[in-house]
Amino acid sequence: MFDQVIQQAKTLSEEFKQRAAHIDASGEFPYDNFQALKDNDFLSLTVPTEYGGKGLNLVEYLQVQEILAQGDAPTALSFGWQLGVVLENAESRKWDEQSFQDLSNKIIHDKILLNLVQTENATGSPSRGAAPRTTAKLEGSKWRINGRKSFASMAAALDYSIATATILPSGNKGFFIIDHSLEGVSVVETWDSIAMRGTRSDDLILEDVLVDQDALLVEENKGTSTARGWYLQIAAVYLGIAVAARDYTIQFAAKFQPVSLPGPTKDVPEVRRKIGEIELALFNAREVLYATARKWVEHPEKRTEMSPDLAAAKHIVTNKANEVVDLCMRIVGARSLSANNPLQRHFRDVRAGLHNPPTDDAVVYSLADAALRQ
Repeated sequence: MFDQVIQQAKTLSEEFKQRAAHIDASGEFPYDNFQALKDNDFLSLTVPTEYGGKGLNLVEYLQVQEILAQGDAPTALSFGWQLGVVLENAESRKWDEQSFQDLSNKIIHDKILLNLVQTENATGSPSRGAAPRTTAKLEGSKWRINGRKSFASMAAALDYSIATATILPSGNKGFFIIDHSLEGVSVVETWDSIAMRGTRSDDLILEDVLVDQDALLVEENKGTSTARGWYLQIAAVYLGIAVAARDYTIQFAAKFQPVSLPGPTKDVPEVRRKIGEIELALFNAREVLYATARKWVEHPEKRTEMSPDLAAAKHIVTNKANEVVDLCMRIVGARSLSANNPLQRHFRDVRAGLHNPPTDDAVVYSLADAALRQ
């Protein structure tokens, strides 16, 4: 079954590649790509098999993400949020089981789009530990939710969000599922990034939104920190960008022959050296990513201790991916800066990985803290 999923992912990736330049230039949300994902039943990849999904584990999920990102990274990253949040609960089963089954049915039968929205302009990335300014207060049998979320990928296309909010008066953090058809839910177009443009990570406004009491999926105590293996999808996507850049560069070097050379540029020693460096960087990145993911899958008893591993893997892979794209552009030269060249898009997109949480400085300090605690 998984082999078939991989073949479908490769076919979709090639389809996405044909639209990637237009999506980047226009800044439009890739509706056609998401329709293709729906048509191929990809929304249910991480839904448990007992609910009718394919039940992919973390390693398999990351392989799919790496492949899709080679076609169009914004599509893969956006799509990955949905798969990841479902995978997290498939592993932990922290949600009310009936709520999870209902959501799984909506994913499979109604093809809903879902995202976890946490970031806020006032508090920054949730990885920094600040409590959400978005609030939830129980009034009778309803929660009243107010707040504004930034970087809400797929915002305009979402059917549901899982939004974090500070529960009043306890101060605990709650994860609430919110139907976007409810009164008070709106989107403000703020996404003006030069990278990952197709994610359309606009702002989500929650103004006096009333949700049922069972919309609270999970409640965490103040200061709770949870290791989330599925966040490795960030690393997988940026690895996919690096692979796409590498593939283009190899093809370029094999064909391009200036009049000053007796053969194509692939025969130039310095070009060959850079290609070797690219292969080493990709090997290192892939080994770190999938070794970490395999540890997560094969040793669930160690997951609570794996935050440093996950952070280190994200740091290593995203930085190696940036190195690869830089080397590719050095090989291709000034042509890589042409607006019609895919490398300039890969260069802008891969930079975004450095700013997805956890950021490099946070990773380094967390590793130091972990070492000092030991």
